[in-house]
Amino acid sequence: MRPVDLELLAVPGRPAAAGDLILVALSRPDLAGNSYRSSLRRIGPDGADTPWTHGERDSAPAVSPDGRWVAFLRGTGKSGPLSRPQLHVMPVSGGEARRVTELPLGVDAPVWAPDSRRIAFTARVPEPGRYGTPPPGEDDAPEAAEEAPRRITRYDYRVDDVGFLRDRPKRLFVVDTAEPATDPAPLTEGEADVSDPAWTPGGESVLVVAPRDWDRTETLHTDLYAVPAGGGAPVLAVRTRGTASHPAVAADGTILYYGLEFEGLSEVARNTGLWAAAPGGEPRRLTDTETVDCAPVGEPVPYEDGVLVVVRNRGAAELRSVPREGDRVELSGLKLFAGERAAVRSFAVDGDTIVLVQAGPADAGEVVVLSGGEASRLTDFSAPLRDSGIRSAEELTATAPDGYPVHGWLVLPEGEGPHPVLLVIHGGPFAPYEWSLFDEAQVYASAGYAVVLANPRGSASYGERHGRAVVGALGTVDADDLLALLDAVLERSDVDSGRVGVMGGSYGGFMTGWLASHHGERFRAAWSERAVNAWDSFSGSSDIGWFFTENYVGTDPEEQRRRSPLTYAADIRIPFAVVHSEQDWRCPLEQAQRMFVALKKNGTETEFLLFPGEGHELTRSGKPRHRLQRFEAVLDWWRRYLPVS
Repeated sequence: MRPVDLELLAVPGRPAAAGDLILVALSRPDLAGNSYRSSLRRIGPDGADTPWTHGERDSAPAVSPDGRWVAFLRGTGKSGPLSRPQLHVMPVSGGEARRVTELPLGVDAPVWAPDSRRIAFTARVPEPGRYGTPPPGEDDAPEAAEEAPRRITRYDYRVDDVGFLRDRPKRLFVVDTAEPATDPAPLTEGEADVSDPAWTPGGESVLVVAPRDWDRTETLHTDLYAVPAGGGAPVLAVRTRGTASHPAVAADGTILYYGLEFEGLSEVARNTGLWAAAPGGEPRRLTDTETVDCAPVGEPVPYEDGVLVVVRNRGAAELRSVPREGDRVELSGLKLFAGERAAVRSFAVDGDTIVLVQAGPADAGEVVVLSGGEASRLTDFSAPLRDSGIRSAEELTATAPDGYPVHGWLVLPEGEGPHPVLLVIHGGPFAPYEWSLFDEAQVYASAGYAVVLANPRGSASYGERHGRAVVGALGTVDADDLLALLDAVLERSDVDSGRVGVMGGSYGGFMTGWLASHHGERFRAAWSERAVNAWDSFSGSSDIGWFFTENYVGTDPEEQRRRSPLTYAADIRIPFAVVHSEQDWRCPLEQAQRMFVALKKNGTETEFLLFPGEGHELTRSGKPRHRLQRFEAVLDWWRRYLPVS
């Protein structure tokens, strides 16, 4: 895979299914337009792939319960409300799509009511005079730089890749598609963000997730509230043991949801469980805390005698069934439907049929149907990508110095070698590399590098103890695990143990700086991207710093200093690239600036690559041209300091 092959990354979204109708939004990067284009595709039972819509940015299809209508989101143009995702409805039998909303900042995915007439959704409502809206009594909206100052009194006032929050809260709306209002009024008020609407079976209320006590003070806890669909005050439906997301209401009224369990601000590195509760009742955890980590890729769905969920397991994302009456059931007790050595990204259920999007080591996601115990893959969206050249991933295991098992993969280039090696470290740290195509590894392998991908302690999908092993201990056993897997690779004859580089982003950027300063003799050069370099300033500048630093490092300034790569900048003697995005609020720009200045003063060979207008998610969802330019810069760096023979 070459950098320009980014345009071949066809990524399907969550499917919608009703009878023989299967719809999926297919998104691709568009380098010429420097944007992402997506349209709805109809997938036939024989695998026929035909266009359903022809918009620039169509997404999030949802079929009404009576099977007559399709709701979806559409954005058009580059400015104004219509450039944002707006709700549209069209007949299943075909015809013109009818726009239902024109809200200033667009809307989120539609959720049909049981009556197949009303639709619930959430949308951010801007304070007048901000985000392209005129102040009260005026006709023209001010430019962003001319808006009134923001008065900030809380920690949780912004988030990366979204922006400021308190002046555009996310509120709940319900619209009647037969008689849509030109300017619908939100059903929720105040500054509380609400999310993940789910209808009750009778259609009288909509469940939403909202911060505890309706966001009266900073909290990481969320609860479930029932909002009357006709208007009225929200009512607490479930007080959780920590958080809730993606609720669903079973036919008998049982509320199912995903949730974390924790006290205070101790949220990090916790397995997500499946929970059940009666309205107003005490929640019950159906899945085991240690072995089951649910991936909230959509609401849990009752199916047969269980509940379908996606579970992260050793780099896989598996579709499994949780017994409805289960009590903290372990992973081994959950029936496996799909996703073994693969990654289920989303799924939908229609009667006895399950439609899912599943990614594998050689594709970015395909539509698969499970029916009658048989699995049928209906699409081959990634065929052009495979034709460009996809390298296989070889599973690896190793043993850390303390005897702990380490798991990962090796992606080798063509030829016998010996090949130079790149240790590529993921972010998080509570996230995994998966059994799915990773565009970065493919680009580097195609350029001639053997790519090592490890899930050290601190990663997700290996049990909660594995994830929490680095809480208060960053740079210890996680570093041991990474080096152990690297050493296992370097024993091979097809790699060159004398030509090794290290790179990573976010936590991976942190670990790149840590390894370069503590084990620099092992590497020829380093590429550190969107990194945490100094915990003292991160705690006050990052959108999550006010709780994340305390969770992973603690509050002691001396310990924060000991756990900061910046403290050891003088020990970095290998060429070191500092790479960052200008609008990164997760790991703010000052993290890169401080490291770059320290390295320059030390005389270390260093460069600072700064991407304008991008946030923390550049490598995954940044502007396509910036993603291409980043790949070109990465390969140029390694050609200079780790050339391929």
